[in-house]
Amino acid sequence: MFPLNNAEKFIKARLGERQAKGAYRVLKPENGLIDFCSNDYLGFARSPVLKKLIDKEMESHQDYGNGSTGSRLLSGNTAYAERLEQEIAAFHQNEAGLIYNSGYDANIGLFSSLPQKGDTIIMDELAHASIIDGARLSFANRYNFRHNDLESLEEKLKHAKGNCYVVIESVYSMDGDTSPLREILELTERYDASLIVDEAHAVGLYKKGLVCQLELEHRVFARVVTFGKALGCHGAIVLGSALLREYLINFSRSFIYTTAAPFHQLASIKMAYRFLGSADDEIEKLKENISLFKKLLSHNKDFTFISSDSAIQCVILGNNNKTREMAAQLQNADLDVRPILSPTVPEGTERLRICLHTFNTKDEITLLADTLKEHNYAR
Repeated sequence: MFPLNNAEKFIKARLGERQAKGAYRVLKPENGLIDFCSNDYLGFARSPVLKKLIDKEMESHQDYGNGSTGSRLLSGNTAYAERLEQEIAAFHQNEAGLIYNSGYDANIGLFSSLPQKGDTIIMDELAHASIIDGARLSFANRYNFRHNDLESLEEKLKHAKGNCYVVIESVYSMDGDTSPLREILELTERYDASLIVDEAHAVGLYKKGLVCQLELEHRVFARVVTFGKALGCHGAIVLGSALLREYLINFSRSFIYTTAAPFHQLASIKMAYRFLGSADDEIEKLKENISLFKKLLSHNKDFTFISSDSAIQCVILGNNNKTREMAAQLQNADLDVRPILSPTVPEGTERLRICLHTFNTKDEITLLADTLKEHNYAR
């Protein structure tokens, strides 16, 4: 064995610290358990119907290659990609959109390029890591406001300088709760700020997203919609004006300097949207499963739940070890529920993040509720 160099000593020490805190992350392969952890809310990722639609779309475009061959500003752009962007924008009732390779890329590209030095970004304190990382790469002033707290937001708006961008999620990824979207929009308009909404976990449950559900699409400055949750595939799009699209093409580094998505990814996205257009039964079934889960545990006072009407239901357990132990008990009962540990969430808010799906049966949801009651660590 060769002695560790300074960089390796640093790596080993940091990993040791993470292990000592009970927050060490490891990759795990598929396990055959009942899925209560994935973001596949409508079951699109496992849908044989969607798979056939994608296969048929691929067969009808046999001239496309295996890869895109370059960035979209070089050799990777296609008329198919541009038509798809127009179709998705129209579905969400927006003027234009620009596809990115992932939701992380979309938020990095948007928030690192749009706000400038002297501008202001005001984020909900529970905004996704990709929003935070994108904002850090800008030269703008950055502030957080207390989660879903209008008074806290207004206090920050009073001190905003330059162009001000307020950033929220419509449904929060780690808590599952919903933003007071209409009230936040009215507040941002009062202070001449631009509202940007990440709709990653809202599309599907609200079909076109919460912004469209509330008929606010023409007042929201920009939206980020991802394709890897309810749509069951991969990628993302930034929705907004045609002017914003042109700006991102010219200044968004995570768009400019990356190889474009291959045709199969684009075909999957297109067919997923076609499937979503007729997925009212799947959406209704998801809502029924959410209601069933909440009903089964509604009278149990031993659990601390985050109030949520979304597919994401969270049980707060308060520390890493307790949360990991409870998740292990559920997995032993063939229920795939994952622990969400600090530092992913703040210390003291460690939780089980339970994701409900269209394909979960009544018996599976009942088993989950009964197992939670039986192995209750939340007292």
